[in-house]
Amino acid sequence: MAEMLHEIDIDAAPEMVFRALTTEAGLMEWWTLDVEMTAAQGSVATFGFYDRSTVFRMRVDELVKDKLVRWTCLGDSEEWVGTSLLFELGKDEGGGTALRFSHAGWRSVTGFFRQCNTTWGALMYRLRDYCEGKNPGAFFPG
Repeated sequence: MAEMLHEIDIDAAPEMVFRALTTEAGLMEWWTLDVEMTAAQGSVATFGFYDRSTVFRMRVDELVKDKLVRWTCLGDSEEWVGTSLLFELGKDEGGGTALRFSHAGWRSVTGFFRQCNTTWGALMYRLRDYCEGKNPGAFFPG
């Protein structure tokens, strides 16, 4: 199984980064405007793209306040189903957040994998900018 890995330092406290990953308002500031989410373990979050021509449903598997967010993709993109997304937050030396991200469980590195890997890289910078107060806006308008 293939895995995407990204790491970025964010000049913001882990609490801010955690909120950006676990609230509708936070996710809409850097990822997509079409978000339906409750920050509760076992809940299912829905992320829509391109007027819902693409929809990802993510089960919230694990939330450790200010430290960890783990989702499993339930659908609807065939290549994403069964993959897991993990955001690990740690404090960096300057008092900010060291974010480690993985999107694991891909069956191959062909097709959509490469495009998604590039997009996740860009999204990490948008997440950082939002948490640092630069207000980049959603990468996907919905």
